[in-house]
Amino acid sequence: MNDPSVDIDPSTICKDVENILTETVIDEEESSEEELNANQDDGNNEVSNNVDEIPLTKGNDFEENVYDNNDDKVEKNVSETLRRGADGRIPVRTLDRGASSSAAAAEPTGYPRGSYDTSLLVKYEHHVARHIWFGEERGPKKELKVAGHGLKLNSRVPLALPPQMESWVSRSGLASLQRTSLNKIDTNLVSAFVERWHLETSSFHMPFGEMSITLDDVACLLHLPIRGIFWSPQDVTEELDVELAVDYLGVSQSQAQSHVRSCRGSYYKLEWLYDIFVHHRAASSWAYATRAYLLMLVGSTIFADKTFTLVEARYLLLFRDLDGCSGYSWGAAALVTLYRYLGDASMYSCKQLGGYPTLLQCWIHEYFPTVGKRGKNWNPAGNCGLPRAMRWSYRQGVLKVDDLRPILDELTPTDVIWRPFEDHRAWRVFDEICLYRGCLKWGETVVPYLPDRCLRQFGYRQYVPSPPLDCMMATDIDVDWISYHQSVVDVIGSSSVATTPSEVVDGYLEWYYRVSHPRLVPPHRDAPREVPVPVYDAGPSDPDWARVSTLIRRYLRQVNAEEEDPQFSDLFEALHISRSH
Repeated sequence: MNDPSVDIDPSTICKDVENILTETVIDEEESSEEELNANQDDGNNEVSNNVDEIPLTKGNDFEENVYDNNDDKVEKNVSETLRRGADGRIPVRTLDRGASSSAAAAEPTGYPRGSYDTSLLVKYEHHVARHIWFGEERGPKKELKVAGHGLKLNSRVPLALPPQMESWVSRSGLASLQRTSLNKIDTNLVSAFVERWHLETSSFHMPFGEMSITLDDVACLLHLPIRGIFWSPQDVTEELDVELAVDYLGVSQSQAQSHVRSCRGSYYKLEWLYDIFVHHRAASSWAYATRAYLLMLVGSTIFADKTFTLVEARYLLLFRDLDGCSGYSWGAAALVTLYRYLGDASMYSCKQLGGYPTLLQCWIHEYFPTVGKRGKNWNPAGNCGLPRAMRWSYRQGVLKVDDLRPILDELTPTDVIWRPFEDHRAWRVFDEICLYRGCLKWGETVVPYLPDRCLRQFGYRQYVPSPPLDCMMATDIDVDWISYHQSVVDVIGSSSVATTPSEVVDGYLEWYYRVSHPRLVPPHRDAPREVPVPVYDAGPSDPDWARVSTLIRRYLRQVNAEEEDPQFSDLFEALHISRSH
């Protein structure tokens, strides 16, 4: 192959390539199913240098951005075994013949059918999406186990609290949580979205870009206060748990000790807290009853964990001063907790989801009206100032998580209601602090909050965002939160108001397809279809070289060629050369 720096007549190469493609006959009979299976078996039995053999079904995947109108769209059902290292990556062929060493060094190493540029999703190796592509499920049950307390909580919340308690609950900022929970959770629907969450970016990676649950979403769905302080807890021991229960819940020393021992850790049982609430309400011990009630309330909603029956005892410290607990940013607390559990559940090894699943499911209902089943309690026009989550009710879905994956793969920007709460502004005015870019903190948990990655949800054109924040290096989170204004200016200063709801800047999708994985499952072989795919390098500017590039791309697609296959190495090298002109 000639050096690309040498002058070459592209018209001559164009004719040569046309002749090669015309004379090439693909005889599929030569690769029978038995031979393919045998090759796979042989490959699977080889173990050397920590190399795994992973069966990869090739199909219509994200490798090019556009198809020429005159290209033949041919998709074959071909399966082969590709080698990948112990780190999960398939090495990308270096351009060592006729290409510059700098070009070879710049060639990124990516994951098969995942991110091409791995600098963003650094934990993709352990992400569930990587395993799903190869048909590897978390376990016999594909959906997650989800902590939903809706039915039980609705039975525990009284129709009306005594006036003495109602005043404290209302001032706390948490009163709305008494009525927002769904009775049941669609675990398949929730699980399908969790598989698209990435903790590095605090966002869902959809086929058309990133989306996330924002502070504005929390404010509208749950009517929780967004502004306020973060909570920095003190360490608690079982001895302190006992003291807290005696001092602030009004139980005896022996009762508190017995209960804490039964929880085997720094927890209180939700059922125990409910019993304390009922007891003190009957005894008119309003402060004790209110603390037990509020702790049970947050433990069943925004602080729900994967134990399904317990709440951390240290959260009782939040309610020592019933007149002062309104100063917390409860909306940020809900978001931090959910982000944390979404990050955990996006990993292949995790099988449970904590946090407040009603927040996630109602968010899906608002933004994706065509996905999943949903029951409506009222229309937005008939709302009388209620939290938007109360608009929805549970309806049993018929689609399983593996049915929903290809549905989500096929979503387009037109399937999204990008600003669903504009008709809710009479009750929740948009607060600019929701555009704060920085870290959110609750307890020891710190997560990145990155609205610049989902600007379309705020009515702005989406640009290529800055790299995510490293929250491990954050030192002045509380100061950054209080002085949020400059970060808001930075976020929207690089954008402009969108002229269409899903508007993005030029180059955004090409960048996104390089760093993310727009699809979770291979396309169905019985229904071949074209998929928008990215171009990772600039196309040729010369018309003749462009024709050469087109012909080579067409042929490589027709035979489902992989760049790692030595059989096609020369053609891929020619393709790279043609694109450099």
